[in-house]
Amino acid sequence: MSRILITGAAGNLGKVLRASLAGKYDTLRLSDVGDMDPAGPGEEVVKCDLANARAVQALVDGCDAIIHLGGMSVENTFDVILDANIRGTYNIYEAARKQGVRRILFASSNHAIGFHTRETQLDARSEMRPDSMYGVSKGFGELLARYYFDKYGIETASVRIGSCFEKPRDRRMMATWLSFRDFAALVECVIDADRVGYSVVYGASDNAEKWWDNRLAGHIGWVPQDSSQQFSDDPAIAGAVNAPTDPAVMFQGGGFAAAGHFED
Repeated sequence: MSRILITGAAGNLGKVLRASLAGKYDTLRLSDVGDMDPAGPGEEVVKCDLANARAVQALVDGCDAIIHLGGMSVENTFDVILDANIRGTYNIYEAARKQGVRRILFASSNHAIGFHTRETQLDARSEMRPDSMYGVSKGFGELLARYYFDKYGIETASVRIGSCFEKPRDRRMMATWLSFRDFAALVECVIDADRVGYSVVYGASDNAEKWWDNRLAGHIGWVPQDSSQQFSDDPAIAGAVNAPTDPAVMFQGGGFAAAGHFED
């Protein structure tokens, strides 16, 4: 793997990977529709709208693997989700097929399974229960990745990212938190693994409260090192009082599951 493409490179997680992967591969090709810092050593910076199929074809040319973070990262109107997450992800996979890229990390989301209750432990075989149109778009991306693997042999790790921030922001995130270090290590495992196949991986650190079981992705070799427990005394967490019948508490998707339709 000599040239790695990172879409969504201007976003928070894109910036984390840009720093953590620097110098580990020959070239990082960084892409976003937004502004990015100028290219440094071993970097290429390419501005690209993922809804533009022709531009995506050129973007993917010469790449060995793709870390697909690009798109809308929260709930929005269907038209925005359609272009950013559905059409954009299709364009990535179709470009990968035509350009011979054999491995992709697709940034899926816990919101693809957000209507499971908190007491239901999930693994890679659990059914999708999206909690939003955003979650629906991530479910589409997972199915698309499954199709491109079965039909064309393009390997994908669909990573259902929990809550990847510097630290948990509330009680729910004590279960869903993914540290920046663990996320970067997961990305490296996916790039460097002998074989990925089609795999679903839950992106959460080694937290005390566990909703997700990653044993079916054990062949990737990722073992998270961090835990949200270090933040358990934070007043915003220790002092929180949550009603067990509140939809934001009942369901794994939290506030996404509790929210009404975005366009109403």
